[in-house]
Amino acid sequence: MAGSKRVLLCATVDYHFSAFHLPYMKWFKEQGWEVHVAAKGNMNLPFVDKKYDLPIQRSPFSMKNVQAYREIKSIIDKNDYQIIHCHTPVGGVLARLASRAARKKGTKVIYTAHGFHFCKGSPAMNWLIYYPIEKWLARYTDCLITINEEDYNRAVQHRFKSERIEHVHGVGVSTERFKPAEKEYKKELRIAYGYNVGDFLMFYAAEFNKNKNQQLLIRSLAVIKEEVPNAKLLLAGNGPLLQECRKLTQTLGVEHMVQFLGFRNDIEQLLQISDVAVASSNREGLPVNIMEAMSCGLPIIATENRGHRELIADDQNGWIISDMNCMMFAKKLKVLAKDSGLRAVMGSNGRRMIMNKYSTSKILEEKSEIYKTYMTEVEDAQWAVL
Repeated sequence: MAGSKRVLLCATVDYHFSAFHLPYMKWFKEQGWEVHVAAKGNMNLPFVDKKYDLPIQRSPFSMKNVQAYREIKSIIDKNDYQIIHCHTPVGGVLARLASRAARKKGTKVIYTAHGFHFCKGSPAMNWLIYYPIEKWLARYTDCLITINEEDYNRAVQHRFKSERIEHVHGVGVSTERFKPAEKEYKKELRIAYGYNVGDFLMFYAAEFNKNKNQQLLIRSLAVIKEEVPNAKLLLAGNGPLLQECRKLTQTLGVEHMVQFLGFRNDIEQLLQISDVAVASSNREGLPVNIMEAMSCGLPIIATENRGHRELIADDQNGWIISDMNCMMFAKKLKVLAKDSGLRAVMGSNGRRMIMNKYSTSKILEEKSEIYKTYMTEVEDAQWAVL
């Protein structure tokens, strides 16, 4: 085994790696490491030497997760990994439990919390279930990575027993892929998508569920429908509350102003044709959809939660709306609808923020520094054996 260097990446679903982690998997390959992935799904991922399809379920109470735990443990015992990096709540629980014996032999276990399920304003049930689990599992974690200040401070102040607690600025955004459209290209793209050059387009990509709270956006649009008749709300995504939102648009008389786009893989183009990005969720870790919109040079109007607070500075790159106040949300929409100059200034400020702190290259710098400390330990240990 001396000389072999292997990392296992584990999450609940394999799409998680396709969406957020390809640059970091590529980086491991460039360092000469084998990359293994364990998650539910049969997606063909690049930069992966071995992939394991596990029966992991999102619900922590599913009995199928017992079988998933056994399979992860067998994979870990068989492959002798030097580093295990786990993500997502259920994937993070199972991988850390399954790697306890491996840690005693020197394997380093890293866990990224993509937003603790317990936070200011979250339901009491989340605190009862997730807080004790995360605090207990911290003792089996060599490095706990948080992606927002609130989670980092909570882990430190509540004395989570991870050997290290780090703060990384999210998963990174490709500023090459997500970039502002030139004025003429934006016009052409709008027409190609079936919109008028003078439309005021607001965009939100999220699953239709209780947390994402698209009803707030629809109600805010209804407030401005007379004063901003050219406004259009573009909602990408599917989910259990989609039909309920459709009915609400009819009830409020704005069905002609709301477009339900379904699942999309052309998010960058949809952002490039838009004027404003909006977000209405109750809680977020550090939302990628907001960072992508900022990278495309859009001002942001969003509800107050820890993830939005971290990204949005009032009057700089947008506004935070507290107390789910649709009247205040509508007021800010109206301001941006009437002032293209302000939209441009705020959008430019947001783009600059992403370039400085949240781009993929910046996050790769932060994460590689963490990885390198454990890589050095592995290599030192292997030389000692030789």
